[in-house]
Amino acid sequence: MRGGRWAGRGIGAAVLALALSACGGNREPPLESYSAEEIYTRGEYELETGNPEEAARYFGEVERLYPYSEWAKRALIMQAMAYHRDRDYENSRAAAQRFIDFYPADDDAAYAQYLLALSYYDQIDAIGRDQGLTFQALQALRAVIERYPDSEYARSAILKFDLAYDHLAAKEMEIGRYYLKRGHYAAAINRFRVVVEQFQTTTHTPEALHRLVECYLSLGLTDEAQTAGAILGHNFRANPFYEDSYALLTGRGLKPEARGESWLRQVYRQVIRGEWL
Repeated sequence: MRGGRWAGRGIGAAVLALALSACGGNREPPLESYSAEEIYTRGEYELETGNPEEAARYFGEVERLYPYSEWAKRALIMQAMAYHRDRDYENSRAAAQRFIDFYPADDDAAYAQYLLALSYYDQIDAIGRDQGLTFQALQALRAVIERYPDSEYARSAILKFDLAYDHLAAKEMEIGRYYLKRGHYAAAINRFRVVVEQFQTTTHTPEALHRLVECYLSLGLTDEAQTAGAILGHNFRANPFYEDSYALLTGRGLKPEARGESWLRQVYRQVIRGEWL
């Protein structure tokens, strides 16, 4: 188990937990009668035995009863982890942010920032969900990468950042396809354009370019359709979407080539100069 530098006391924690519950017959003595380390260790025990909600409560008691102590600092980062394990993301985020605010130079500040990012990231699920959490996850993950580039969490943050970024592009594609199927070509083009211009490093770019070929051909805008096909062919010639676009264009006596002066022509110029992708 990894939760800052402080997790993992195993059997010793279990023994102490049993002793605590046995004291005073059926009634556990008030927590005020125990030291910060004893309460903290009980929190570790609860976490290790699958009771993250109870663990978070004990870690919170350390902070309440022994504020400004070294144990309070340790308990705060562990509380953030316990809340996250309990999927109480709002409280996990709040605890992690408190740790960052109080101990910005501590070795565990990187872990706190990573937990804060995870509190957003782990709520990203269905593409159809509101994307506000995705934007917040991206911002928090970027903070991990930029503030703690040498930490053990930076690599994981980079991977998750790329996945969240791809998630946003997927949302744009979903809406674009919706408009395309209903013949709302201008609205669809706006969505696919966002993917091409703002999410060009994601896995959705080849399809976005192909859908632009479809949309522009449907509108009779052959210059734009041919230019989109040219960009697709230049960057993704082996992609099945290029084969589909090529078939659409050649079926109308056209070929993939840059034509006209639309926004796509500017993208094509960037492709030729090596500034795109």
